This record gives sequence, C-alpha cells and structure tokens, in this order.
Amino acid sequence: MPLAPILEIDANHPHPRHIQRAVEVLRADGVMAYPTDTNYGIGCAIFSKKGIDRLYQLKDRDRKKPFSFLCPDLSDVAKYGLVSNFAYRTMKQLTPGPFTFILTATRTVPEMMQNRQRQVGIRVPDAPFILAVAAELGRPIVTTSAVDPKEGEALVDARSIKETLGNRIDFILDGGIQPNEPSTVVSLIGDEVTLIRQGKGILR
Repeated sequence: MPLAPILEIDANHPHPRHIQRAVEVLRADGVMAYPTDTNYGIGCAIFSKKGIDRLYQLKDRDRKKPFSFLCPDLSDVAKYGLVSNFAYRTMKQLTPGPFTFILTATRTVPEMMQNRQRQVGIRVPDAPFILAVAAELGRPIVTTSAVDPKEGEALVDARSIKETLGNRIDFILDGGIQPNEPSTVVSLIGDEVTLIRQGKGILR
C-alpha cells in the first residue's frame, strides 16, 4: 500500500475543497488522520465496517472495547445516544470541547460501536475542520488517538504519522503540531456526572 498523502489544512478555517477531499476518503471506506482539540485522531465513517475493522487492526485493540466517535454538533448527538434534559444541559455547557461523553446507545449505532452495556462514547470537539467534515459527511466519524503501535507514544505531527502509519491509512490532514492531551471522559448515564478519566477538559 502506498504511503498516505498529506494535505495541509487550516484547522480553524476549513476550506470547502479540503473538506470535500476528506469526505471523499471517508465515503470510500477510507481511514485518515486529522487534528482535533486534544491530539491527532485516526478515524473512519461510523457505518464503514471495513474502516472500523482496519482501526482495530491498526491499534491491535480488543474488539470488546469499542471506539468513541465524534458528531458535528450537539443536535446530532441525540441520533446516536439517549440524551435526557440533564445530559443535554451538561453537554451544552461543555461542547464543543475536549470531552468524551458516555451515553446509552440508540438503535442507530452499529453493535460493534457499543460496549456490553449498550453504551457509547461521543465527542463534539472544538476542532472546526473535522466538525465540518462530519457535517458534510452526514454521519459521525469513528475516532481514536494516533499513536506509534510499537512505542505506544502519541504522534504529534503529520510527518511522524506518515513515517509510522503512512502505509496503513489512506489520508493525512496536516494541522500542524498537536500536543497529546487526551479528552476528559465523563459518564452521563443515570443523569449523574461521573468522571471516568481526567484529561484536558475541566469540569466546571
């Protein structure tokens, strides 16, 4: 497989032509790397079984541990997670931002994206470019952090992603150096805010 091409982007001011190029990759069951508000992510379209299979292989991840996915905006989240009034108010305060919210999955979510408790992790990151891509795609993007599979270290720029993963993914969106700061994971199940993992996001 040839090395993935790199496309330089303005992560905060998305160019329509660049958005369209990324969407084409995802619609073709592609896997790509992109900057978020926490780190570089690697992802595919949520209904791409082929793409999700590739992510599991790339990360050497237990299939009982589903990936989270990102939605373009808060209104889209309710299609994929059961959002109570409490959950909506909480997420509205914290999105877009560096949080992953644990919610009960709706029937729209593929089983391979749910854990045994039928829960999902959903993000609405403060990352204009990838949010614009998800909006144009019309569905969420499965997302996981870009790491060196041998060293387990985060890959913080497009060049290191290409050198390490370039023959296993299809496309790289270069948004500059992106420090590795994982999202804060918060469960909103049962109308309670439960901190699962402290990351970049600060609960207030």
